[in-house]
Order: sequence, then structure tokens, then C-alpha cells
Amino acid sequence: MGAGTIDEDFADETRPIAPGAGSARSALRHPTFRRVFVGAFLSNIGNWMQMVVLGGLAYHLSGSSTFVGVMVFAQLGPLLLLSPVGGLMADRFDRRRLLMIVTGTQLGLSLALAAIALSDNPNKVALVGVVFAIGMGQAVYGPTYSSLLPQLVDRDDLAGAVSLNSTQMNLSRVIGPAIGGVLNSLVGASAVFVGNAASYLFVIGALLTVQLPAPIVDHTASKGIRALGDGFRIARRDPVVWRCLVILFWFSLISLPFVGQFPVLAERNLGIDSQSIPYGVLYACFGLGAALGSLSVGTVFNRHDNARITRISLIGFAAALSLFAVLRSPTPAYPVAVLVGFAYFALITALAVVLQERLADRERGRVMALWIMAFGGTVPIGNLLAGPLIDRTSVTTVILVGAAFALALTGYARLDRDRDRKKHGAAVSTTATTPATATACAGR
Repeated sequence: MGAGTIDEDFADETRPIAPGAGSARSALRHPTFRRVFVGAFLSNIGNWMQMVVLGGLAYHLSGSSTFVGVMVFAQLGPLLLLSPVGGLMADRFDRRRLLMIVTGTQLGLSLALAAIALSDNPNKVALVGVVFAIGMGQAVYGPTYSSLLPQLVDRDDLAGAVSLNSTQMNLSRVIGPAIGGVLNSLVGASAVFVGNAASYLFVIGALLTVQLPAPIVDHTASKGIRALGDGFRIARRDPVVWRCLVILFWFSLISLPFVGQFPVLAERNLGIDSQSIPYGVLYACFGLGAALGSLSVGTVFNRHDNARITRISLIGFAAALSLFAVLRSPTPAYPVAVLVGFAYFALITALAVVLQERLADRERGRVMALWIMAFGGTVPIGNLLAGPLIDRTSVTTVILVGAAFALALTGYARLDRDRDRKKHGAAVSTTATTPATATACAGR
């Protein structure tokens, strides 16, 4: 690792930037980051194996897009409800130890899910209950892992680390669904869930082999129940951070229900069985595009303004998703799914870089909890709303509305305007007590 804390890196505004800094290759030069990166990647393959099979299983058991929405809510709803608690824990406890505890719990819950799925007619209530418990663990894991990431590299390599992290998450969308689809057709859903349980061992093993900086405690943080609102207060004082979160919230709520309703779109529009290998390939194409989109931010677009990438990606996403919604043949759907995934995660990655670069480490957990809430927590709400609407209208109509809304968001996504206004003298209050932390909040 380079610097001891991210706050120290922010404080040194005059430090020369090394050639290639901020790229994915530069981030990989940090051995601690490499180990955690590989462990998370292998574990996420298992997660996506489980997630894609769960969606297909929910639709197969019920034949209802509404129940698919309920299952998505069970997976992601806790991110909306409990992420502030997870973010607060990430800022107050040892992040490495906290991740290991949560990961071990997730392992046990995946084995419980496998036991339930062994039945020829799995109990729907038990399935939803265990999936909800897994989501509760993710509400702690998400903000904790996101907060840990900037401690693994130098300040200048943060953009590359964020890009690679998004890439591994999305490349796992390619490998995980492909493996999950094959295993599901050969040995059933239960075996897939056991495989996911085993994949958690990679994260635990990686964390056991690294040394991380001691937690940085914000002694000015609120006490008691009021501390759960600290993330909002920290975010509100920086217009760029706040605008990033608002964009993500509305985009996830209205434009992303297609992700949860993927099996419905595949069956009703494209004639692809959600329990088949072609469905796994379609989902893998979407994941491949997402991996390429996120990787592009740390490679070919490394020197481009991420605020501008955000707006361009919104336009590209709206166009690609509109085309995906109106297709009725599976053959062109595969390359279009790649385009949807590319624009989707180029947007998310660029937005994440803009946000992460403006946060002090001691406050990061509480703000990243809001990111997790906006990104994952609102998706299940959108799916709960979209499910009945799809049954009453069509999956095409609901997805086209999401595409139109993404296009409308480009008018609000003026992150460079807020950044430049602040750079030229807008005063911002801060809970930190040092110039380093004030600089961290303001960004470069």
C-alpha cells in the first residue's frame, strides 16, 4: 500500500501524480488490493450463480412477475432499510473483522437456502425469509466493503480501483449466470446455492492474509439514534455528492426494474425459457457489457471527465434499453444486452468515482450506506411497483418508461457545474476537525 490513510492523500494537493495513476493497471500494483480484489471476484461469481437461479426459480414456482418482484425485494429490500446501520458500523468498527463475520453468516444462510430448495415444491415463505436474511447481511457488507476499498490503494489510484471493483462485480455476472444456468439444468438449484456458500471462503481467505490500516474514528460524529442520519448531513453539505446520490436513487427506482424482471422479459418478449441455458447466456451477455462498461472508466476513458461520462452514459443507456424492450427475436437480443450492460455500468462506475473522490475516510461508511440504499435498496421498491404494472400492461411498456426517465435525468446530471461552482468559493461546513479532512470532503 502507498499512504496510510486516504485523508493524508487528500491533504497533499501538491504531490505530483505518477504517470498512469488512476488507471486499472496502476491500482493492481497494490498487493493488498489485488488479494481482496481476487477474493471478492471469486465470491461474486457464486453470488451471481445464486441470484440468477433464484430469479428463475421464483418465476418457475409461481408463473407470476409479482412474486419475482417479492423475491427481488427480499434480496435487496434490506439495503434500503438497514444500510444506514451498516454504514455506521463500518465507520465505528474494524472493517476487516466486520466483513469476515458477515461473510461467514452469509455462508451459513446460503446452505440453509440450499436445504429449502431440495424439496420438489419449496416453501415460498421459507425461501423469501432466508433470502431476506441474506439481504440483511448484504446491508452491512455493502457499505463496509465500499468504505474499505479506498484504503487499499493510493489516493491517485482510487479511480482505477473503483473501476476494477465494478468490473469484477460485472464480470462475475458473465461467469456466474453461465455456470449457474448449466448447474441448474444439470443438478438443480440446491447445488448452485451450495456452490455459492463455498465461494464465500475466498473472501474470508483473502481478508485473513492482509494487513489493513486501523479504523479512523470520527470523534465528532453524532451519538445514539441520531448517528443514523449522519450520512445525509455529510452528503447534503457537498452539492456534488448529493446530486450523485439523487441521480442514483431515481435511476435505480424507475430505470432499473428491468434487471429484476429479466426472466419475465426473456419469456414474454423473446420466448426464452428462464430455466434454460440460453437464458443464462442472455444474462451473461448483459453482464459482459456491464464488465466492459465499468472497465472502460479505468482504461480507455481514464483521462476523461467522469461527470461527462455520466451524462453520455445516460443517453446511451436510454437508447439501448429502448431497443431491448421492443425486440421480439432472441438473436439480436444478445448483442443489445451487451450494449445495455455497457452503458449501465459505465454510468454507475463514473458516478461512483465522482462520489468516492470527494469523501473523507472517517465519514465514508455513512455516505456509502446511502449509495448502497440508492443503488440496491430502491431497486426492490421499483420491482414491487413494476410487477403489477407489467401484469396489467406489458413488460415492454414498463421498460420503455424506465428508458425515457434515464434520458430525462441527463438534464439533472450536471455534476461538473456543481463541482466548478464549489471550486470557485462555495463554503461547505464540515464535521472534521483537520484541514486534511476538509480537503477530502471538497475534492480536488
